[in-house]
Amino acid sequence: MTAVQPAGSSAGTGLRPAFAAVRVQLGLVAVLFALAGLGWWWTVGEMRGMDRGPWTGLGTFGWFLGVWVVMMAAMMFPSVAPTVALYAKLSGTSRLAPFAFAAGYLITWTGAGIVAFLIGVAATNVLGGALAWEDAGRTVAGATLVVAAVYEVTPLKNACLGKCHSPLGFLLGSWRDGWRGALGMGLKNGAWCVGCCWALMASLFALGVMSVTWMAVVAGLIAIEKVLPWRRTSTYGTALVLLALGVLVFVAPDAVPGLTLPDHQMPSMAPMGP
Repeated sequence: MTAVQPAGSSAGTGLRPAFAAVRVQLGLVAVLFALAGLGWWWTVGEMRGMDRGPWTGLGTFGWFLGVWVVMMAAMMFPSVAPTVALYAKLSGTSRLAPFAFAAGYLITWTGAGIVAFLIGVAATNVLGGALAWEDAGRTVAGATLVVAAVYEVTPLKNACLGKCHSPLGFLLGSWRDGWRGALGMGLKNGAWCVGCCWALMASLFALGVMSVTWMAVVAGLIAIEKVLPWRRTSTYGTALVLLALGVLVFVAPDAVPGLTLPDHQMPSMAPMGP
């Protein structure tokens, strides 16, 4: 006959690890939100006076990459925090692994920033002043917003967003042990997130990548899509917002709230100093 543990004893020994795990998860979420808050604070100070509207110059590579990494931490950490907390719960007693997971996620977004910078440099070198606002810049900005709106309702967007909405399925399907495994899983989760959000980030460049206002709007749209359970409703709502902004940029850019119209004297995407 199997001995039965006293109810009070088993409950007591079972609750203590459970409460400890909850504390770890809450502490991790608090750290991620604190880092996001610091990122917003730093970004607001660093970007003050830098917004020159659509296709604002990206500055030097080092300066842009530093700003980009902090921007991504500020914009993405709140929406990825539930996934990291769930990973912390599944990984057990490992304290380093959840931070390795978050680091991998941020590294992927850093790679996306490098690609964006290279595209900007290539566009400037090939097209030069053709991307100025009074030339093709306005048309390209409006078209970028319309393309971003269309992407919101594509099967690829839905598939990528599904990974964000089902973190348990993603974690169980790609599980690797240890901090190296955590780093790799974070890289992979970041890749799905880039697939989900690249069009929204492109829209940020079209509206002013150095605009804290538009950064906050895009971050809000990303959070709504990732957190709210009504996936199709949120994506179609985001698509309508982007489409409306694109049409306004085409026909009446002055009517877009918070949009800084570029100085006609400054070539689009030109390098600027920090």
